[in-house]
Amino acid sequence: MSFMDIKFLDKNKSTYNIVIFGDSISRGVIYDEVAKKYIISKQNYTSLLQDYLKAGVDNTARFGNTILRGLKKVINIVDKKNHDIALIEFGGNDCDFNWDEVASNPKALHKPKTDFHQFEEQLLSLVTYIYKKDMFPVLFSLPPLECERYFNWFTQNDSFKKENVLEFLGSVSKIYWWQERYNSSILTIAAKTNTPIIDIRSAFLRQDDYRDFICLDGIHPNIKGHQLMAATIYKYIQQKYSFLLESDKVFTP
Repeated sequence: MSFMDIKFLDKNKSTYNIVIFGDSISRGVIYDEVAKKYIISKQNYTSLLQDYLKAGVDNTARFGNTILRGLKKVINIVDKKNHDIALIEFGGNDCDFNWDEVASNPKALHKPKTDFHQFEEQLLSLVTYIYKKDMFPVLFSLPPLECERYFNWFTQNDSFKKENVLEFLGSVSKIYWWQERYNSSILTIAAKTNTPIIDIRSAFLRQDDYRDFICLDGIHPNIKGHQLMAATIYKYIQQKYSFLLESDKVFTP
């Protein structure tokens, strides 16, 4: 197929069906510092936007999802249900390593949960498949992680783990660079397939201190982060696809 001949949304429908494919970020998972556990926030970006959209939202995102884990479910849902728009948010788990294995043997060859080239290939296949099913895909860039916070989180402030993981990494900042590499792949696929992309990452990085929008674990947006995501998505829709919005409501996250 030619990606120049992408499906355009019908502006005259009274309502639309949106499906979200992704991981814990799109599920709305945050770390509650008071309860000291992960919870699904009622103020996640999906919930914050729901009342402003002329659309029903089917959120299939799950904690721990990689693109490989989610792909079979994506195909099953796309084949069985009639959605107009597919929001796609993968990559955060794909670029991650098994840090316990790294700490146990830092000199060994360790690979991320999804190989970089495999991630790019699978994302291209996913976008292509959605287009062939006459749906309209939209990609999200990755919210930035906070590498120092995340490093302390998964090493649990264990000096042995820290030392060994650092031997493997060379520098804590490599965690950020590695995630950035996967984000670049998302941008590449968006350009290659002429697919709309909502630049969540830039919205975070434009803040005075994006760390204020990230949970203690360094990887999940907190409530402020979800509010920022919702505002960014709303602004994008307002500028590009205003017909998807309820005209009598003004967004207030």
